[in-house]
Amino acid sequence: MDRRTAALFALGIALAPLNARPAKAQQPELASDTAPRPVMAVAEIVSHLEERNRERAAALRKFEAMRTYRMQYRGAFGNRDAEMTVRLNYTSPNEKKFEVLSQSGNKFILEHIFRRLLQEESNAATEENRQRTALSSKNYDFTLAAFEDSPDAPQYVLNVVPKTDNKYLYRGKIWVDAKEFAVTRIEAEPAKSPSFWIKKSQINHRNQKVDNFWLPAENRTENWIRLGGYALLTIEYKDYTLTDTAPLEASDKNVTSSGFAQ
Repeated sequence: MDRRTAALFALGIALAPLNARPAKAQQPELASDTAPRPVMAVAEIVSHLEERNRERAAALRKFEAMRTYRMQYRGAFGNRDAEMTVRLNYTSPNEKKFEVLSQSGNKFILEHIFRRLLQEESNAATEENRQRTALSSKNYDFTLAAFEDSPDAPQYVLNVVPKTDNKYLYRGKIWVDAKEFAVTRIEAEPAKSPSFWIKKSQINHRNQKVDNFWLPAENRTENWIRLGGYALLTIEYKDYTLTDTAPLEASDKNVTSSGFAQ
């Protein structure tokens, strides 16, 4: 693999979950006629989601966490594996400091993919990028895909399609907790492949509740390489320590246990 080919390959792999640009919107899926229909309209769901996200972001001032990045590549360039453990220190509103604690495996993945991901995340944390990439009606079109009625955790499933040409946006589905109006899960793909080398990418992301805040738990991004091959990137998020937070009210006061507005 020459330097140019290697660089393009790394860029495509590293930015596949990030460099999404909007393509022509496809016809959104509609909720089944037999599915439970929530009283709340999509616009109201999104409004609550935006409001609660702003409140949580303002209240979460500082935290620490551990992450483990893992990549497996199988294909035309042989088998490549790497792992990196990182400590994150976050200070509101947009400061993220990463400390690499350990790393092993393929040096190319470590230096040109994992470190590039850390740099891209730091860049995305600026206020300008935060505004452009927020999960909001300004940046996305939303439609209702389904309502999953569960006594413990009712959820709205929304289709999301990006409106603007921003490399950090995605297209797919999000699961929104009907009581707390927080995103619990994402299934998405880049609207347009960021590189010739990437034929297809699929992102699966899950959030977890830490105290009153919803923070990343696991990210799994599958990439199918055009010249043959498969790359799996996983990020495990754990050991959160919230060191500075403001009081945050419970968010379920206007919603019944079934997810319907009162």
